Amino acid sequence: MNNKTMAERVEAYLAYRHTLGYQLHKEGQRLRSFARFADAAGYQGPLTTEIALRWARLPKQAARHYQARRLSVVRTLARYLAAREPGTEIPPRHLLGPTQSRRTPFIYSEADIAALLQAARALEPASDLGRGTYATLLGLLACTGLRIGEALAMRHDDVNWSTAVLTIRASKFRKPRLVPVHATAIEPLRNYALVRDRHHPPLREGAFFLSDRGRPLRYESVRQTFRALLRQAMPTVTSAGRTRPRLHDLRHTVAVRCVLGWYRQGIDIHRVIDQLAAYLGHTKVSCTYWYLTGVPELFALAAERFESFAAAVLEVTDDTDL
Repeated sequence: MNNKTMAERVEAYLAYRHTLGYQLHKEGQRLRSFARFADAAGYQGPLTTEIALRWARLPKQAARHYQARRLSVVRTLARYLAAREPGTEIPPRHLLGPTQSRRTPFIYSEADIAALLQAARALEPASDLGRGTYATLLGLLACTGLRIGEALAMRHDDVNWSTAVLTIRASKFRKPRLVPVHATAIEPLRNYALVRDRHHPPLREGAFFLSDRGRPLRYESVRQTFRALLRQAMPTVTSAGRTRPRLHDLRHTVAVRCVLGWYRQGIDIHRVIDQLAAYLGHTKVSCTYWYLTGVPELFALAAERFESFAAAVLEVTDDTDL
């Protein structure tokens, strides 16, 4: 009989996953919470769906998606234990429904992005570094689709000026990747770096984006500044009761604009979507499809393609009848 506590099982599982390169900060917190709950209740024996559900449904007033995410975390533990402890039950997928709902992203127009950059260049208090920092950061996000965390983690030596390639080390899955950028994007980065280095001594491994005080930008500060820029640059959008645009929606916008360009060129999306997935740092193409949203331009191109397809079918049918 296995006399291990749930806490011991959780720590063994987390240690195993850590050896595979996973960080599991949030997942680890939730699993340790589950272990404390099970051990405090005096639970013994193999992990069962019943004990997993009892914990996942706490608190009772929590949103369904939140409870579903809690259960999915325990499910990963159960899959690990099932190979080691007979009698372990793996909770069925989606037993409490889907783990997340897709919020409709805001797809920025070129005019929206231009307005944001203009507002960033006029930030107060007046500082050529502060203004340049936010204008360059937002411009980089808008043209590459980087995650904000990836951009903030960039270092001085992560930009190869001669090849116009960024090295992204702090990716979501800890898998570095190379991100080529257009010449029109590398030049603003170079200009910003020159201004930054005049204000603060350059450090090879220092953060690429700095505050006025020479410190790495913090996400909370960036988010607050971005909200202020939104109110100034896009007042009709932020006051119309619509979904508030997010920083992350710049990433959605890059994905949509890329696919839109491919459609206009007549490229078969299914043959090249893996390239966009690699550029965005996705481990699965399904994650890239998650970023795509129907916009009027895409619907119009889809309608044109269907009309061409339907016309070709009718033509073949008519020839057959003859």
